[in-house]
Amino acid sequence: MQRRQLLKASAAGFAVLSAPSILRAQGTALKVGTYGGYFQESFDKHIYPDFTAATGIAVESIAEPTGEAWLVQLQQAARARQAPADVSMMAQLTRIKGERAELWAKLDEAAMPNVENLPDHFLHRYPDGALYGTGAVSWYITLVTNTETYPEAPASWQALWDPANADKLGLMSLATNSFLLEITATTFFDGTDILKTEEGILQVMDKLAEVKPNVRLWYRDEGQFQQSLETGEIPMGQYYHDVTGLAAGQGKPVRSTFPEEGAVLDSGSWVVSKASQAVEQSQIFIDYMAQPAIQAKLSRMVGTAPTVPRELTDLTDEEFMAVSSDKAPILPLYENYVDRSDWVSQMWSEKITG
Repeated sequence: MQRRQLLKASAAGFAVLSAPSILRAQGTALKVGTYGGYFQESFDKHIYPDFTAATGIAVESIAEPTGEAWLVQLQQAARARQAPADVSMMAQLTRIKGERAELWAKLDEAAMPNVENLPDHFLHRYPDGALYGTGAVSWYITLVTNTETYPEAPASWQALWDPANADKLGLMSLATNSFLLEITATTFFDGTDILKTEEGILQVMDKLAEVKPNVRLWYRDEGQFQQSLETGEIPMGQYYHDVTGLAAGQGKPVRSTFPEEGAVLDSGSWVVSKASQAVEQSQIFIDYMAQPAIQAKLSRMVGTAPTVPRELTDLTDEEFMAVSSDKAPILPLYENYVDRSDWVSQMWSEKITG
C-alpha cells in the first residue's frame, strides 16, 4: 500500500547485477537511476536481470534522492565530466529544467526503433528537434470516493464543486502535483489552452477557488489522506488510481473513477547525462524499455500505466483497467510550472490554499 511512496523514497545503496560482457573490459556497468524504495526494488527484480540476459549489459541500480536534489547532483557532476548515473528516470519538471540547462545527451533515434511506439507527448526534444528523452513510466490521478458514503460513483470532476460535498474533499496541496488547474480548465473551459497565458491562469484559479468550501484537507501526506478516505472521514478527493485499486482489492471501501473529462496522466521520463560515457548502451536500454512487452510487464509487476498504446500490448482488460483507461487523458502543462514557477506559486497560495 506504500507503492506511491516510491516517488518520495530516497533509499540508499544500490544493487549490482550480473557482470556484463559488453562492458566488462571497462570494468563498469550501465548506471540506471530510478525512484527509490519499492520502485527500485521492482526494477531490480523484474526488469534489469532480463535486460542483462537480452543484451549482455549489466546494470548498476541507483536510488535517486527526492525532489530536485538529483538534478543538482547531475548538474554538478556534469561540470566535472562525471555521471552519477548514465540513464535517469526524471519527473517532468526536473526533466524540463535539465533540458533548459542542456544537461541531457542528444539521442540517436535510428538506434532506438522501439521509441516509435511512444505517442508524441512521451518524446522529448530540444528546440532543434533532437531527441533527448522518452516516456519511462506513467500513472493516473483520478477522482476517488468512499463507497459507503457514495454508493454510486460520480461521473465528472464537477462533483468537486457540488455544494452537497461541503467539507468532504481531500485535494493535493500544490499546483505542481495536483494539476487542479488542468482539471479545472478541462472541466469548465474546454481544455488546457486557456492556461497558456497568465490572464487565463487567473481565470481558471478563480473558478478553482470556488471549490474551497468543499475542501477539508489540502494534503501533502498521501498516507494521511488515504487513511481518511478509507475510514470515510474524508470521503472524496483526488488520488492515485493504482494505489486506490490496491486498497479496494484488499477490501477497503474505496473506488477510483476516470471522470468523463479524463484523468490526469503524470509520468517519469528516461534521460541520459551528457557526461555519460555509455550513451550507446543507454540507448539500448531506452529502446528496450519502449518495447510493448516490457511496458506490459511494468504494468503487471510495478503497477504503472503503459506508455505505449494499449493495442500494442497483450494486457487483458482487467490488467489494463487496473492501471489505465481508454479515455483521453488530461495532460499537465509542465512548462507553466517551470517558466512561471514563482508567480504560479504566489497566486496559488493567495487564491487557493491561503
